[in-house]
Amino acid sequence: MQFDNDIKAVDALHQSYKDIKAEIGKVVIGQDDVVKSVLISIFSNGHCLLVGVPGLAKTLLVQTVANVLDLNFNRIQFTPDLMPSDIIGAEILGEDRNFKFIPGPIFSNIILADEINRTPPKTQAALLEAMQEKAVTAAGQRHILPNPFFVLATQNPIEQEGTYPLPEAQLDRFMFNVHLDYPSFEEELTIVKNTTSNQDVQLKKIINAQQIQYFQKLVRNIPVADNVVEYAVKLATKTRPHTPSATEDINKYISWGAGPRASQFLVIGAKCHAAISGKYSPDIEDVQAVAEAILRHRIVRNYRAEAEGLSIEQIIKNLY
Repeated sequence: MQFDNDIKAVDALHQSYKDIKAEIGKVVIGQDDVVKSVLISIFSNGHCLLVGVPGLAKTLLVQTVANVLDLNFNRIQFTPDLMPSDIIGAEILGEDRNFKFIPGPIFSNIILADEINRTPPKTQAALLEAMQEKAVTAAGQRHILPNPFFVLATQNPIEQEGTYPLPEAQLDRFMFNVHLDYPSFEEELTIVKNTTSNQDVQLKKIINAQQIQYFQKLVRNIPVADNVVEYAVKLATKTRPHTPSATEDINKYISWGAGPRASQFLVIGAKCHAAISGKYSPDIEDVQAVAEAILRHRIVRNYRAEAEGLSIEQIIKNLY
């Protein structure tokens, strides 16, 4: 029966998730919630923005994930002089006097867009089509990107000199905005011991691109109760000031709320969170588990919230 097959498939995803997380844990110490969010975004066919100060293993995490998932990986260091052709590739005149397209580093399964806010909007826009359409256009020709395709971007929250804030349209393309925090004292002890010795960790490849695509389809096939979908949509609509669903705090502290893409990601994220937790259908707790990372970059605080020191996270938690 199809139902039995789906149950076995969810069990397989749950076990694969545990194996992947354990393997990543051999190299990346701590950051369990961050690893969980990155894997949920991958199995949900979404993109992830990692925000944290330098030295918190953002690059190492992305490299390790690509290795364990047996995917091709490219790193693009975003700088003020980076051009769109440096990302997507360019047409060149070959020896046969014909133009041919030379693919750029965007043609890979996992792209690490390092310090994405350090490049001007023109270059950021080159990434926008790739993230939404899974394709790029060069010289009028459309080129399909490898499947699966994920952008895992990093951003430094403290050093804002010489940066270009990401436009809301691009931020909205990221499923998750994940904040990385400093490790605990015990975790930092382990990090220092591991990285100041000759220890050589060999990682196993747990799943491959074909299995990832299978799990992505599985996540979308997971059934979800109407009340859970309604809760997710209400949660997103509550963030929109001066609408019937808006709360008093939203009207007071928010100038712009989350769009419909937030509702979509809340449902698909809840489905994936349920599956990796070993559940066969999501509930309201699964929506709440992914809500903060989905909503925090889609809500714009006004001057009053900033003056009173009210964070986006506090405002989101008050909506539950």
